[in-house]
Amino acid sequence: MNPISFITANFVARQLGYYMTEGWMQGDTATQNYFRPLETFPERFGAMLGEIKAMGFEALDLWGAHLNAAWATPEHVAIAKDLLSQHGLRVLSFATWVGSVEALEATCKLAQAMEVPLIAGGAPMLKDKRPEAVARLETYGVKLGVENHPEKSPAEVLDLIGDGAGGLLGAACDTGWWATQGYSCPQAIRELGEHLFTVHLKDVKTAGAHKTCRLGDGVADIEGCVRALQGIGYGGDIGIEHEPETFDPTADVVESKRRLEAWLGRGA
Repeated sequence: MNPISFITANFVARQLGYYMTEGWMQGDTATQNYFRPLETFPERFGAMLGEIKAMGFEALDLWGAHLNAAWATPEHVAIAKDLLSQHGLRVLSFATWVGSVEALEATCKLAQAMEVPLIAGGAPMLKDKRPEAVARLETYGVKLGVENHPEKSPAEVLDLIGDGAGGLLGAACDTGWWATQGYSCPQAIRELGEHLFTVHLKDVKTAGAHKTCRLGDGVADIEGCVRALQGIGYGGDIGIEHEPETFDPTADVVESKRRLEAWLGRGA
């Protein structure tokens, strides 16, 4: 049975009062500034976990702005692990961009400390520093799922994955970005097939832009994506992703989870 997880990047605009006017990095910076101080980390991280649990989730994909390799101390890690245990939540992946071999290594160290088996994000260094990247993954025993954003087709992702480096490299399929790029999301799933490590199930209002919405309300053919996942026998994580810039996504995520469970044949 596919675990359904909450991707904490859904809260990208929260620390800006849902008034994110300058793009993603504005939200990233504000979130890191909010969660970094150790003296307030237990209260703030714990409050977020409580919200996620209250939505009915038992698993999450942890965005790098909520716990970042650049500032996470052993104390941050110990607190985070204790709070996750208290709330009965599992971290299935670090959902974060790793733009260099150095960033990958630092995130691998954090993932190992947090006992998180997977990093899911963009990994452009694989184009010219693949051996170095694979060596870091081997050292820390962490897998890397390449997430599509600028890629126009699954062939580009598969080119980065290559031979899979003995199971260390795979795909983190972001359905919303396939829709933004105008590529059939169910078809992308079928083409990525056995290389899928995780799926970020996201819907967008229109192709050519990246305004997210409730699953099933946009152009990504989310039910078709679920059917494609079932068709290839995918048994991994399905993360729900929705990152509005001007409002709290909680109600939409709860409804998206209900719809996803219905498409999967779960629930009442």
